[in-house]
Amino acid sequence: MTEETNTPINLRATMVPNAGEHTRVKLALDIAIEQVRMEPGCLRYEIIEDSESAIVLAEQWASREDLERHARGAALQDLQESLSALLAEPLKVEQV
Repeated sequence: MTEETNTPINLRATMVPNAGEHTRVKLALDIAIEQVRMEPGCLRYEIIEDSESAIVLAEQWASREDLERHARGAALQDLQESLSALLAEPLKVEQV
């Protein structure tokens, strides 16, 4: 394994709720956050900005392998399904 695969990975996920859907998006996130925090390699998974116009989630993963496992996991799949009809635009995830 190279050093790069063991470097923590920081992500920021931005969700823009449809009008009137902020509460439902927040509820879906609250459920997912509880589940994801138990995943191996999850160092941080929390809402850092919360307004009617956008919710921003900060993520930190111990390694690329942990992030990839999360991306294939049930908690994220369930969250994406829950959010599919609630967001005004596609979920934006960026590495920071």
